[in-house]
Amino acid sequence: MSWLVAAPSASLVAWGALAVSGLLEAVWATALSRSHGLTRLGPTVVFAVAVVLSMAGLAHAMRTIPVGTAYAVWVGIGAATTVAYAMATGAEPVSLVRIALIAGLIACVVGLKLTS
Repeated sequence: MSWLVAAPSASLVAWGALAVSGLLEAVWATALSRSHGLTRLGPTVVFAVAVVLSMAGLAHAMRTIPVGTAYAVWVGIGAATTVAYAMATGAEPVSLVRIALIAGLIACVVGLKLTS
């Protein structure tokens, strides 16, 4: 039996690339912090690779998604993930207000996706 698989739409690929590049933003932000001003080799290499891949994904997504929406979603994903990771690792304090604000940020990102 032969299975036909439809290729994903350009929009789906763009949103996927945007989501991954937003997560990579959190990776490079965390690596940049851990590099101590780009003086530690390991985190500096992670930063350099992640920032290039993150920007490439953002650029790819902007071929399909409007620039304002793409940038806002990219920043939102990166910021929410960075703060959540920092709270989970104990690098930043956890509070209900911070969690509510991150949830609000995520809600805004989802709203932008739904209205695009």
